[in-house]
Amino acid sequence: MKTQPKKLSLTARIIIGMILGIMTGFVIREFLSDITFVHDYIVDGLFEVGGSIFIASLKMLVVPLVFVSLVCGTSTLSDISTLGRLGGKTLAFYLTTTAIAITLALTMGTIVQPGAGADLGAATAFEAKEAPTLGQVIIGMFPTNPINSMAQGNTLQIIVFAILFGIAISAAGKAGERIAGVFNDLNEVIMKLVALLMHIAPFGVFFLMAKLFTTLGLDAIESLMSYFAVVSGTLILHALLTYGLMLKLFTGLSPLTFFKKMEDAVMFAFSTASSNATIPVTMETATKRLGVSNKVASFTVPLGATINMDGTAIMQGVATAFIAQAFNVDLTMGDYLAVIMTATLASVGTAGVPGVGLIMLAMVLNQVGLPVEGIAMIMGVDRLLDMIRTAVNITGDSVVTCIVGKSEKEMDIARYHDPHAGEKDEEVHLHKA
Repeated sequence: MKTQPKKLSLTARIIIGMILGIMTGFVIREFLSDITFVHDYIVDGLFEVGGSIFIASLKMLVVPLVFVSLVCGTSTLSDISTLGRLGGKTLAFYLTTTAIAITLALTMGTIVQPGAGADLGAATAFEAKEAPTLGQVIIGMFPTNPINSMAQGNTLQIIVFAILFGIAISAAGKAGERIAGVFNDLNEVIMKLVALLMHIAPFGVFFLMAKLFTTLGLDAIESLMSYFAVVSGTLILHALLTYGLMLKLFTGLSPLTFFKKMEDAVMFAFSTASSNATIPVTMETATKRLGVSNKVASFTVPLGATINMDGTAIMQGVATAFIAQAFNVDLTMGDYLAVIMTATLASVGTAGVPGVGLIMLAMVLNQVGLPVEGIAMIMGVDRLLDMIRTAVNITGDSVVTCIVGKSEKEMDIARYHDPHAGEKDEEVHLHKA
C-alpha cells in the first residue's frame, strides 16, 4: 500500500513563496529592468495585479468578520459588566506593551547611537498631517451611519456598533436568539472563507515580494544600516522577550508553543504590512489554534489591530534617538519620559488615522523640539521596517488575546497545547471525495 507524500504546511509554502518572490524581484531589478515587456507585463502587470487581488481579498473579509464575530461574542454576554471588564483589561495591556516598547526602543537607540555622524544632506522637507485630538477620536468612534462606517472600513466605529447590536440581541429574548443563530451561522461561513483564502496565500505573497524587490534598492538600507539594524533588532527582541515573558507570567503557558502556532499569521502580516488586512488570519489563529473563545478574540483582535502599535512605537523611539543624534540635540530624562507618554497615548489618540505611524512620529518630535524634517531621512527604509513591525503588532494582539482569554476562563487549554489544532480547519474540500 502506497503512503501519501507528506504535504507541506501552509507556513512552509508561504516561506517558499516569499523567498522565490524576493529572488525573482532581485533578478529582475539587477538584470531585466531595462526590458519593456518585463516591466510592463510582468512587474506592473502580473505582480501588481496578483498582489493587489490578494490584498483586496484579505481586506474584503475584514468588515464582515469583525462585525459578525463581535456581534456573536457580545450577544452571548449575560452580564454587561463582563464587557466593561474585558475592555478595561484589553486596553490596559495594550497601553502597557506600547509603553514597554517605546522605553526599550529609546534605551537601545541611546546605547547604540545609530544617528551619530549621520549625513543630513539627504534630509528634505517633510510636512506632517495634523493629528486629531483624543476628544475628536472618542466622538468619531460613534457612527452616525453604520453602513457608511462599514463601507469606509472605520474599524473603531464598526466595533462600537457591533457591541451595541450584540447587547441588543442579548436583551431581545426569543427574537434575539433567532438573530444570534443567524449570526453564528454567518460566522462559520466567513471562517471557511478565511481558510479558503489561506490556500492562495503563497501565490499572493510571491507577487507582493516580487513587486517590492524590483523597486527596493539595497543602497537605501546600506546608508541607514545602523538605524535599520537597531529598529529591526529591537522589534525582534520585544516580540520574543517582552511578549514571551508576559505570556508566561500572566498565563503560565509555553511561549514556544505560542510562537510556533503564530507562524502563519506572522507570515501574512509581514507580507501585507497591514494589521487590518491580517485580522482574518489573526482571528482564525487565536480561535482555532490558540484556543481562545470567539467571545474574547472577536473583541481583542480588531481592537488591537486599531490601537496596539508596539511596532510603530519602537520605530518612533529609535527614530527619535536617531534624529536627535543626527542633529546633535541632547535629550534630557524629562524629554525621554515625554516621548514615552506621548507615543503611548498617541497610539489611542490616532487610532484608525491613515499614515498613523508618521503622524505619531511627528507628534513625538514636536513634543521634544526636534525638527520634523528629520523624518525624511528614514523614509527610505520605512517600507521594509513596516513589514517587520506589522508582524510584531499582530503578535502582541494575539498575546493579549491569550492573556485576557485565560483570565476570563474563555480559553481551551487543551487546544492550545495540541500541536495539530486548527490544521483540519485548513483543509477545505472543494469537491466530493
